[in-house]
Amino acid sequence: MDDGLLRTLIPTVIGILVRRGAGFAAAEDAVQDALVEALRVWPGDAPRDPQGWLVTVAWRKFLDATRADTSRRHREERVESEPEPGEGEAVDDTLQLYFLCAHPSLTPASAVALTLRAVGGLTTRQIAQAYLVPEATMAQRISRAKRTVSDVRFTRHGDVTTVLRVLYLVFNEGYSGDVDLAAEAIRLTRELAARTSDEEVAGLLALMLLHHARRPARTGPDGRLVPLAEQDRGRWDTRLIAEGVEVLQAALARDRLGEFQAQAAIAALHADAQTAEETDWVQIVEWYDELVRLTGSPVARLNRAVALGEADGPRAGLAALAELDPALPRHTAASAYLHEKDGDLATAARLYADAAALAPNLPEREHLTRQAARLNARLRG
Repeated sequence: MDDGLLRTLIPTVIGILVRRGAGFAAAEDAVQDALVEALRVWPGDAPRDPQGWLVTVAWRKFLDATRADTSRRHREERVESEPEPGEGEAVDDTLQLYFLCAHPSLTPASAVALTLRAVGGLTTRQIAQAYLVPEATMAQRISRAKRTVSDVRFTRHGDVTTVLRVLYLVFNEGYSGDVDLAAEAIRLTRELAARTSDEEVAGLLALMLLHHARRPARTGPDGRLVPLAEQDRGRWDTRLIAEGVEVLQAALARDRLGEFQAQAAIAALHADAQTAEETDWVQIVEWYDELVRLTGSPVARLNRAVALGEADGPRAGLAALAELDPALPRHTAASAYLHEKDGDLATAARLYADAAALAPNLPEREHLTRQAARLNARLRG
């Protein structure tokens, strides 16, 4: 069994069933039933045309389910008048499935789960494990999402920006269970990039590749978080960096800058530096200026303040930070870092401890606690 092949075929087969009259929820259920059948049959009798086999079996599963529901008798008559399914149409509905799964009526969590199920081909169990929730909880979430979009037709134009947000959410989940969500997000974004010439899709792909290239160096042997400046750059994946830079350069050449391209450009400048000291902070500040112009994001302004502290000195960074809402996530940690660079160790130690209490996850909390302890030890010594 080629799991990779199955997962690439799933969105196409769902799209064919939807075009033949099945609602999205019913089509997705039928395809899942066909996959179970494939797992039983294919190891001993692999089909010559896997897609055609899945279309035929899934369509039969759909008809069986329709016949079993007497309240849908009129729908049964309509679908049975359709021609007998064969090897499947050449139309590729994968892109429309992206739009459907990222429908604005869905919550971000539901959109992510539905994308992983319908486009990514993951099982409910795998998605539940990745998000550390019971399988029954994830099954309910996916079921509600499918009901929400069940009447949305493929003729409705989708919003690629929403799709990119969903894919970025998947990527940022990283790794848990037996599913590497960062790698899965890259795979899905590659497929989306192959189906559209949108510069921001390419920008997101480049951003993912450049961030993922640093993954091996982000944690130490003991599982501790390793800040960017302290990472062993020899452990960065140079192949992914080269690919990310190439994808980004092609997108930027079209001269239609978007926020993901700007973020990728910042990541590329970090990747280009052989050491932390060689980082081109002046250019990074300029790219943050572009990002702020494009988005107005407070998070971008926060990161710009830290970059400004590297380029023009910590007091310049602290002045920029003072203009931002102190309740902003990681504002306290950024202030601690800049105060330490400015030589105010007592204030920095206090702020690191405060930031640790506000940290969104355990690795970050432990890192900030160690930073506070390190400075307190220096002050006592």
